[in-house]
Amino acid sequence: MNVALWIVACLLAVGFAAGGIAMLVMPKERFRAISAGQHYVDHFDAGFIKALGAVKVLASIGLILPAVVDVAPVLVAWAALGLMLIMTGAATVRIVRREWSYMVGDLGFFALAAFVAWGRFGPEPFVG
Repeated sequence: MNVALWIVACLLAVGFAAGGIAMLVMPKERFRAISAGQHYVDHFDAGFIKALGAVKVLASIGLILPAVVDVAPVLVAWAALGLMLIMTGAATVRIVRREWSYMVGDLGFFALAAFVAWGRFGPEPFVG
Protein backbone atom coordinates (compact mmCIF):
# COMPACT_ATOMS: atom_id res chain seq x y z
CA MET A 1 0.00 0.00 0.00
CA ASN A 2 2.84 2.39 0.85
CA VAL A 3 4.38 1.86 -2.60
CA ALA A 4 1.05 2.52 -4.32
CA LEU A 5 0.60 5.73 -2.32
CA TRP A 6 4.10 6.89 -3.29
CA ILE A 7 3.47 6.12 -6.96
CA VAL A 8 0.15 7.96 -7.03
CA ALA A 9 1.58 10.91 -5.07
CA CYS A 10 4.51 11.18 -7.49
CA LEU A 11 2.23 11.00 -10.54
CA LEU A 12 -0.03 13.66 -9.08
CA ALA A 13 2.96 15.82 -8.20
CA VAL A 14 4.37 15.63 -11.72
CA GLY A 15 1.00 16.31 -13.34
CA PHE A 16 0.05 19.24 -11.13
CA ALA A 17 3.56 20.72 -11.25
CA ALA A 18 3.53 20.63 -15.05
CA GLY A 19 0.08 22.22 -15.22
CA GLY A 20 0.91 24.78 -12.56
CA ILE A 21 4.18 25.79 -14.20
CA ALA A 22 2.39 26.16 -17.53
CA MET A 23 -0.16 28.45 -15.85
CA LEU A 24 2.63 30.50 -14.30
CA VAL A 25 4.90 30.97 -17.30
CA MET A 26 2.47 31.15 -20.22
CA PRO A 27 0.22 34.06 -21.03
CA LYS A 28 -3.45 33.24 -20.57
CA GLU A 29 -4.08 33.10 -24.33
CA ARG A 30 -1.17 30.71 -24.93
CA PHE A 31 -2.28 28.47 -22.05
CA ARG A 32 -5.79 28.35 -23.51
CA ALA A 33 -4.42 27.39 -26.92
CA ILE A 34 -2.38 24.37 -25.76
CA SER A 35 -5.40 22.10 -25.43
CA ALA A 36 -9.06 22.02 -26.28
CA GLY A 37 -9.88 21.45 -22.60
CA GLN A 38 -8.41 24.75 -21.41
CA HIS A 39 -11.28 27.00 -22.50
CA TYR A 40 -12.35 27.45 -18.90
CA VAL A 41 -9.67 30.15 -18.59
CA ASP A 42 -11.95 32.49 -20.53
CA HIS A 43 -14.01 32.89 -17.35
CA PHE A 44 -11.07 33.97 -15.18
CA ASP A 45 -8.61 36.82 -15.30
CA ALA A 46 -4.89 36.28 -15.81
CA GLY A 47 -4.12 36.95 -12.13
CA PHE A 48 -6.41 34.15 -11.02
CA ILE A 49 -4.80 31.74 -13.50
CA LYS A 50 -1.33 32.65 -12.15
CA ALA A 51 -2.49 32.22 -8.56
CA LEU A 52 -4.04 28.85 -9.35
CA GLY A 53 -0.81 27.80 -11.03
CA ALA A 54 1.16 28.77 -7.92
CA VAL A 55 -1.19 26.78 -5.69
CA LYS A 56 -0.83 23.73 -7.94
CA VAL A 57 2.96 23.95 -7.85
CA LEU A 58 2.98 24.34 -4.06
CA ALA A 59 0.61 21.39 -3.65
CA SER A 60 2.78 19.22 -5.89
CA ILE A 61 5.78 20.08 -3.72
CA GLY A 62 3.71 19.31 -0.62
CA LEU A 63 2.92 15.83 -1.92
CA ILE A 64 6.59 14.82 -1.96
CA LEU A 65 8.97 17.10 -0.07
CA PRO A 66 7.68 16.73 3.53
CA ALA A 67 7.95 12.94 3.34
CA VAL A 68 11.34 12.95 1.62
CA VAL A 69 12.98 15.30 4.12
CA ASP A 70 10.95 13.83 7.03
CA VAL A 71 9.81 17.24 8.24
CA ALA A 72 6.10 17.38 9.07
CA PRO A 73 5.21 14.47 6.75
CA VAL A 74 1.53 14.83 7.68
CA LEU A 75 1.57 17.73 5.20
CA VAL A 76 1.47 15.15 2.39
CA ALA A 77 -2.09 14.22 3.37
CA TRP A 78 -3.02 17.90 3.73
CA ALA A 79 -1.58 18.68 0.29
CA ALA A 80 -3.70 15.86 -1.14
CA LEU A 81 -6.77 17.35 0.55
CA GLY A 82 -5.92 20.71 -0.99
CA LEU A 83 -5.76 19.11 -4.42
CA MET A 84 -9.16 17.55 -3.77
CA LEU A 85 -10.52 21.06 -3.17
CA ILE A 86 -8.91 22.33 -6.37
CA MET A 87 -10.42 19.47 -8.35
CA THR A 88 -13.82 20.07 -6.75
CA GLY A 89 -13.64 23.62 -8.05
CA ALA A 90 -12.51 22.36 -11.46
CA ALA A 91 -15.44 19.95 -11.65
CA THR A 92 -17.81 22.73 -10.64
CA VAL A 93 -16.54 24.91 -13.48
CA ARG A 94 -16.97 21.97 -15.87
CA ILE A 95 -20.58 21.54 -14.71
CA VAL A 96 -21.31 25.24 -15.26
CA ARG A 97 -19.72 25.06 -18.72
CA ARG A 98 -21.40 21.71 -19.47
CA GLU A 99 -18.06 20.09 -20.30
CA TRP A 100 -18.97 16.62 -19.13
CA SER A 101 -16.18 14.72 -20.87
CA TYR A 102 -13.49 16.96 -19.35
CA MET A 103 -15.11 16.62 -15.94
CA VAL A 104 -14.35 12.89 -16.00
CA GLY A 105 -10.64 13.72 -15.94
CA ASP A 106 -11.14 16.16 -13.08
CA LEU A 107 -12.95 13.49 -11.10
CA GLY A 108 -10.13 11.05 -11.83
CA PHE A 109 -7.58 13.46 -10.37
CA PHE A 110 -9.93 14.02 -7.42
CA ALA A 111 -10.08 10.27 -6.81
CA LEU A 112 -6.29 9.90 -6.95
CA ALA A 113 -5.81 12.77 -4.50
CA ALA A 114 -8.50 11.27 -2.24
CA PHE A 115 -6.64 7.95 -2.30
CA VAL A 116 -3.43 9.65 -1.16
CA ALA A 117 -5.22 11.65 1.55
CA TRP A 118 -7.06 8.58 2.81
CA GLY A 119 -3.92 6.45 2.76
CA ARG A 120 -1.72 8.97 4.53
CA PHE A 121 -4.29 9.93 7.15
CA GLY A 122 -5.40 6.31 7.64
CA PRO A 123 -3.71 2.98 6.99
CA GLU A 124 -0.23 4.20 5.90
CA PRO A 125 0.66 7.38 7.76
CA PHE A 126 4.28 8.48 7.89
CA VAL A 127 5.51 7.61 11.36
CA GLY A 128 8.50 9.59 12.64
